[in-house]
Amino acid sequence: MKPEDILKGNIRAAARLMRDIDDEIPSTRDILKHLFQRTGHAHIVGVTGSPGTGKSTLIDCLIQRLRENRKTVGVVAVDPTSPFSGGAILGDRVRMQRHTVDDGVFIRSVATRGHLGGVSRSTHDIVTVMDSMGKDVIIVETVGVGQDGVEIIHLVHTNIVVIIPGMGDGIQAIKAGILETGDIFVVNKADMADADIALFEMETTIQMKRFQKGVWVPPVLKTDSLNNIGIKKLLDKIDRHRKHLETSSGEKQQQKRAIEMFKEILRDRLFQRTKDRLKGTQRWEETLNSLKQREVDPYSAAESVVDDILKNTS
Repeated sequence: MKPEDILKGNIRAAARLMRDIDDEIPSTRDILKHLFQRTGHAHIVGVTGSPGTGKSTLIDCLIQRLRENRKTVGVVAVDPTSPFSGGAILGDRVRMQRHTVDDGVFIRSVATRGHLGGVSRSTHDIVTVMDSMGKDVIIVETVGVGQDGVEIIHLVHTNIVVIIPGMGDGIQAIKAGILETGDIFVVNKADMADADIALFEMETTIQMKRFQKGVWVPPVLKTDSLNNIGIKKLLDKIDRHRKHLETSSGEKQQQKRAIEMFKEILRDRLFQRTKDRLKGTQRWEETLNSLKQREVDPYSAAESVVDDILKNTS
């Protein structure tokens, strides 16, 4: 496939490239290098929260509203990985199936492949592809919340944290550190009992934190995505946060995102090169056997391998 096909918004070419990215085909790197130069125009929105909070239904409503506003939309649904196939197991496309016939919407499920932090390596690359296609808004739905989902803030511009009544999320927010990751907090399933209590708890939690002048203070909203209630107000807050970034820290955030992508790619490439270099060698097999027999701990084994590599490259 040619980068020009992606830049023209060719869906088939983009789908093939995303599949190759998921399969870690080396030839995708040169295409991504070319595409990256044409990115930075989409507004990237993260949607994260505990399982069962209704994230996918909420996203489905957001897509509908955005399309009514003539915005093109990309969705990256990061699913847990099947331990047997290595593929995504939730298949979030099923929940948003009505949008798959719309050329203005591109939905892609991505497996975490055991990656901790809620965002897999390929997620960054697939967002790059969608951005280069000219999508106006890219929504990234991630698994988990709190410390397991902090990497999302390095990928998106606006992060929405979804909670529901009765889960004690407001109190746990301080412990889990999600106040540091959320730009907008949503109490979904607002038709449930205690929705107002959850809203009050979350607002109180945010008010306990001191914000410097000019810093964005995360709003807390109620939504009922099953009945399409509160979605317009949520979109208004997303747009307001986008404008806030444009007038304050938008450029810095783009720079930070590029740096975090560099770090992530560097970690990935170093690990892959190390594994390719050592796999099948006597040293590799001896290390694995020592670990199996508990003759060495994983920390010492990793440090020893890194030390040997650095000695050989110095």
